[in-house]
Formats: sequence, structure tokens, C-alpha cells
Amino acid sequence: MDEQYRYFFIDLQLFADDGMGEKTEKATPRRREEARKKGQVFKSTDLNSAIILIAGSVASFVALPYMIENLQAFTALYILERTQQDFSNDYVYLLLLEGLFVMGKMIFPIFAATFTTALLITYLQVGFVFSGESLTPKLERLNPVEGFKRIFSKRALVELLKSLLKVIVTGYIVYSVMSKHFFLFPRFVDMELIACLQALSSIVFEMAMKVGLVFINIGIIDYIFQWYEHEKSLKMSKHEIKQEYKQTEGDPQLKSRQRRIQREIAMQRMMAEVPKADVVITNPTHFAVVLKYEASKMEAPVLVAKGKDFMALKIKEVAKIHEVVIVENPLLARTLYYNAEIGDPVPEELYQAVAEVLAFVYKQKKRVV
Repeated sequence: MDEQYRYFFIDLQLFADDGMGEKTEKATPRRREEARKKGQVFKSTDLNSAIILIAGSVASFVALPYMIENLQAFTALYILERTQQDFSNDYVYLLLLEGLFVMGKMIFPIFAATFTTALLITYLQVGFVFSGESLTPKLERLNPVEGFKRIFSKRALVELLKSLLKVIVTGYIVYSVMSKHFFLFPRFVDMELIACLQALSSIVFEMAMKVGLVFINIGIIDYIFQWYEHEKSLKMSKHEIKQEYKQTEGDPQLKSRQRRIQREIAMQRMMAEVPKADVVITNPTHFAVVLKYEASKMEAPVLVAKGKDFMALKIKEVAKIHEVVIVENPLLARTLYYNAEIGDPVPEELYQAVAEVLAFVYKQKKRVV
């Protein structure tokens, strides 16, 4: 290489296509199904959290009278009826068990509502998916470089912005609701415990509902973003689509070769029938139809071979070699070619025309019909 060009040498292999190409094509149904089996589905955890928050808040507010009733019954039992019992280990153990039981009764409606809502909203988003792929340990997760990429990725930035937005919105809603009901707090001193609980529950319920409604809007936006990211992650290159097609439908070149081999085998079998035939009917250059008739075995003459153009010429060559009679009848040759397949008997409407041809053939061979 000349000295003046030596410093301008560029390795063009650096720009060579790796065969994969850019992922610009939509995912195929098979790709989507494989991703689903691996647990790669999109859902918005923010939308889940918002709906669960609202469901839990509604359940708590509705179940509050039931909870207060159980708490009153428990308190009356141990303050009014069991005050005379000795404060022994057995008494403490019984108190603990009954306290846990009452707490369970009070919490159960909220737990049932939130658990059912969580299952329902998750099912509505992703359906029924069971996969252990996400639990499989992957060594690339220990790679610090990949870890930094995840930390400073677009997804991490979106999550950070969502968290900041939720903190700001929650703080603003709590402040506005507290400011609205601030006049109630000094009055709690003169209120009964039940009234205080009811007032506080109303305030907390208002906060939770407002926060939940805002979070639902954030969750809907997040759901759209998660869908976009999921679709983007499933995109395929044209090379991948071709490879998948080869795996599912077979290699086009291999299938073409198989069809060619099948045609060759079929042609060989067909040509093997020509020497055994009675007559070859031609038009005379483009079509050739081969008929065979055995009166003891067949109800009508059978088409054992046919061909067009090059194949017609080959049939006539084989017929001449084996001294099979060739009859030129253009109309009959075309009609038989288009109206009968190999192995089919001659159509009934052509019996008369074929019979005349066979009579001529038998006459040529000096055979008695």
C-alpha cells in the first residue's frame, strides 16, 4: 500500500452487518407466545397499587362499624366481666389468643377485599401466566456494567420521575385535606373515642380516595408506557423473522428441493407406465395424454400419464422407443389433459371419442376388440 494512503486505511469489517439487522418488525405470534411462556408480560404495578389502595380504603371505611363493634365487645369482656380473674400466665395466654382472634376478625374483610382485587386486576392485565423463568439465576445480573446500565436506563429514569410525582402529589393531598379538617382536631379532646375514630376514618378515607384516584391516572399512563416498552422489546429483525419461518414452516430451499425430488419421482413413475399403455393422444406438440385399458380389470380406460410441452415431448419419445401407438387428436388431448388426473378413468362424456381412438389402435395392432 502506498505511503500516502496508509493512514487512511479503514477496516470495513467494522461496518459489516452481523446478520441480525435492526429490530424494526412487529413480533410474530410465536415470538409473543414464547415471551409469555418465559413470563415476559407487561403490566403496571402502579395501576395495581392504586386500585388496591382504593379497594382497601373502601373496605376499611365500610367495615369500620363492624371493627368498632368487635373492639367494643372485646374491651367490655375484659374490663367489665373478667376483672376479677387473677393475672396469671394462663390469663395472659388466653388474653393474647382472643386478642389475636379479634384482630383477625377485624382485618379479614380488608385483607379479603385487597387480595381479591389484586388477583383480579393482575389477571385482567396479564391473564393466567405461570413461569419459573424469572426465578432462574442469571450470571449477567452479577455483571456490574449491566447493573450500571439498568440504573441509568430510560426505565429507571421513568421510575424515578414517577416516584417523585407520587411523593409530591401525596404530600399535597395530605396537606390540603388536613388543612380542610384542621378545625376538628381541637375538638377531639371533648369527643368520645368512637366519635374520634369515625371522624379520623372519614379524613383518612378522603385522603386515600384522592390519592388513589390520582395514582390510577398515573397507573394508566404507566400501563401505556409498559405496553410500549414491551412491544419494543419484542420487535424482531427481518433476519429473525426469516429464521423463525424456517423453523416453523421449513427452509424454503429445502422444501423446494423436496418438491423437485417428489416431481422427479412422480415423473419416473409416470414414464414407467408409458411402455405399458395402449395409446398416446397428442395435439400434436403441446399436450400428450397416455391411456391404458384392460377390459378384464377396468370398467373404462384409465389415464396413466400426461404432460405438457417438454413433458409431452418426453412421453412421445418413450412411446416411440416402446412402439406405443401415437394418435394426433388435438381437441381430445386438451380435453383429457384438463379434465382428468393421473389414475382417473376417462370422463363418461368422452367414452365415444376414446372408444374410436382405441378401435383405431386395436386395428393397427390387428387385435380383436
